[in-house]
Amino acid sequence: MGVKKILVADDDLGILDVMRMILEDQGFEVLTTAYGNNILKLCEQKPDLIFLDLWMSGADGNIICSQIKAQEDLRRIPVIIFSANKNTEQIAVDCGANGYLAKPFDLKDLLNITR
Repeated sequence: MGVKKILVADDDLGILDVMRMILEDQGFEVLTTAYGNNILKLCEQKPDLIFLDLWMSGADGNIICSQIKAQEDLRRIPVIIFSANKNTEQIAVDCGANGYLAKPFDLKDLLNITR
């Protein structure tokens, strides 16, 4: 198997930059977007994992997650919802996500998800 590809979608450019640096340092190929309307297009590149913020410019992460899980060719991709929302865990369950990560998150929690 080649390099694991991770898509990170968040409209906070600082979070995108930090997650890209951390994940690339761990040997992952990282795709990023700050725009919700780009996510399904980026899914065509078949990422192995998606970190998806709930509140994004142009779309709600929970709706995008539901759209991903509704598509036969994309539903196998694990989606991790991440947000500062106090209901992140329940929202992740409701939209069919594979897990969640509460912001602010610990670096070891982020890396444990990628294993």
